[in-house]
Amino acid sequence: MKNALISLLLPSRGRLQRANAFLQSVLENSEYPEYLEVIAYLDNDDLTSHSLKCPGLAVKRIIGPRATMGAYNTACYEMARGDIIILANDDMLIRTHGWDSIIRQLHDSIPDHIYLAYGNDLFKKGNLCTFPILSRKTCEALKDPYPITYKGAFIDYHLMDIFKRLEELGFKRIRYLPEVIFEHMHYRTGKAPLDDTYRQRRRFADDGDFLSLISARAHAARALYKVLQGGKAPATMSNLAQNSVPHGIVQTVSYITRFILLDKGLPLRWRLSLWIWFAGRQLAAHGLLKPFI
Repeated sequence: MKNALISLLLPSRGRLQRANAFLQSVLENSEYPEYLEVIAYLDNDDLTSHSLKCPGLAVKRIIGPRATMGAYNTACYEMARGDIIILANDDMLIRTHGWDSIIRQLHDSIPDHIYLAYGNDLFKKGNLCTFPILSRKTCEALKDPYPITYKGAFIDYHLMDIFKRLEELGFKRIRYLPEVIFEHMHYRTGKAPLDDTYRQRRRFADDGDFLSLISARAHAARALYKVLQGGKAPATMSNLAQNSVPHGIVQTVSYITRFILLDKGLPLRWRLSLWIWFAGRQLAAHGLLKPFI
């Protein structure tokens, strides 16, 4: 379907120049820009960003109160009309000409349209779906693909974890597109300054949210599995209770060990990497280890 509509979800704050550069990279490198739309969420107190636009590209703006990253993306998704949904950032640039056709070809190559795809951000590369690509069918099956509880991070890890669980259930539906360059112009890579938008994010604010949603992710993976088996996803998953995450370094690492390292619903390599990552972050959060990327 060369005319499958692609929706790019773009929360942005205080970065009009960088957001405009992203939009220009979308326009310049798209083979069919007429089949693209950008849904931008702009805070109502960020007046400068309200002028965001890109002639030649359909840009829809939502102007609303400051919220979590999950809430921004959810609001953009609810306005989006696309068959393919991509989470974008105002600190990314698209570098591959014809990226949209490559993604549509991938979409068409999977008849049931259940997948998690992602391009090469030149930082995490194949290790993480930094800018995740989902079909609308996948989003609808998940019900809540971008949980509003996430303040500024870990939506990528959240989706990756769901699809790693689905992989353990027998369906490998993660697709990495190394030739599609979605360059992450993050300050930690030395490609951008440390601006106020970065500074205002608390470093470890979302760790507890990710850990609390372990059961929700397992439930979401089973919902996708049911769809792939020819059934229907549950009518709702929004009322699924979050796990209670303990406080204190010993208790939290014990929790991570029990619910991640020993979780046989996840592939062993992913379990190990998550355990090391989150245990290390907990040590850093408590001042027992130097913070790392």
